[in-house]
Amino acid sequence: MNWVKDGCVRLPWDARVARWAEAASRDVARLDTSERRHGGTWFVGVDALRNSHDGSIDGAPLTGPWEGLVDLPTRWHQAQVSIVYQGYPRRDVDMTEAAFRYLANRDAAHLDGLLPEGPRKRRHLRETHGFVLGLPLSDVAASPLVVWPGSHRIITSVFRDAFEGVAPHNYGDLDVTEIYQSARKRVFEDCPRVEMPAKKGEATLLHRHLIHGVAPWSGGAGVRAIAYFRPLIDPQHWL
Repeated sequence: MNWVKDGCVRLPWDARVARWAEAASRDVARLDTSERRHGGTWFVGVDALRNSHDGSIDGAPLTGPWEGLVDLPTRWHQAQVSIVYQGYPRRDVDMTEAAFRYLANRDAAHLDGLLPEGPRKRRHLRETHGFVLGLPLSDVAASPLVVWPGSHRIITSVFRDAFEGVAPHNYGDLDVTEIYQSARKRVFEDCPRVEMPAKKGEATLLHRHLIHGVAPWSGGAGVRAIAYFRPLIDPQHWL
């Protein structure tokens, strides 16, 4: 896939990335992953990785082929450690049937930073990310990342219209639930669904407006673990 055209790319194996992933894997082994969602098949792991502010962990620097493709942050946040287990996804007791169908049949496709709030799950833009960088911590191919190449162009266009005349620091005040659902429907109709498996030492880079999700477990043993970085940027640069 082409970074500029598709808004996503799998970056090839790199010794620097492999070294970082090995160090991160050792840190993940110390995590308590007992609190899981989706019937015990997904550990969310938000801010779970104990990397330093320069992205390094246990002496391994965070550097790789994504450099030059995106503007890097001056300070990296602690990465999410997303771990998927065999049988993903299973239905939580408090999950509606419709929500579970979307999780299982649409790969829980979503736009990062657009958070569901309240009992009616209304969507507001609460986090403006610069990009999404995924660094696999295992070689398991089951439940890979799923992307809709080109979806970033639809999202950018729709939200540019939606936020017209709104000050960037007020973007989060706007309820964009219906706008988002309509845009996502267009994505499913107009963009191909592509599974994007990656192994330790490789990396996936996603445009901040790209719709993406996780495929159901398709067989095999082990766990699928990925560290995700989503550096925040000023809302005025999000569009």
